[in-house]
Amino acid sequence: MSNQYAQYPQHAYQDPASSGGLAQPLPGASFGQALQRFFKKYATFSGRASRSEYWWVMLFNGVITGLLSFWAFTALVNSIDPWTNELTGNSFILPYALLSLYGLAILVPGLALLVRRLHDGGFSAWFLLLGLIPFVGSIAFLVFALMPSNPEGARFDAGAGQGQYVPYPQA
Repeated sequence: MSNQYAQYPQHAYQDPASSGGLAQPLPGASFGQALQRFFKKYATFSGRASRSEYWWVMLFNGVITGLLSFWAFTALVNSIDPWTNELTGNSFILPYALLSLYGLAILVPGLALLVRRLHDGGFSAWFLLLGLIPFVGSIAFLVFALMPSNPEGARFDAGAGQGQYVPYPQA
């Protein structure tokens, strides 16, 4: 037990990967672990998410969204008559529908993951309101997501008032 946990002698740190629990963040999560935790904690807004959990999921969602967007754009371009510039087909409807459905499917877990990432940095979920500020909000989210974990973020864990959880070690 390190000096960091001397204030919690009754609680030794347990690695979330070894204990199978989802309550604590998983520093150094692999791609598969991050996606699994993302979907298992679908609408969990309490707790924390490590940087690796957050960025692996953002990479996955970016790739899927990029591929669907590319498919939708090429289908739309191919549906336009080059001579008259009129829409001649409707082959773009399926990719746009899939893109919309995927966006709706990841809306709630994406917000939950962002809230847990904010908590890991020691920030309140109210910082989501920064997203309402054009351009500045996106940069603020990027900065918050890149920040290292803050031990003070343990206050956002479920059961934090009972001394059930302890901050995880810094990488």
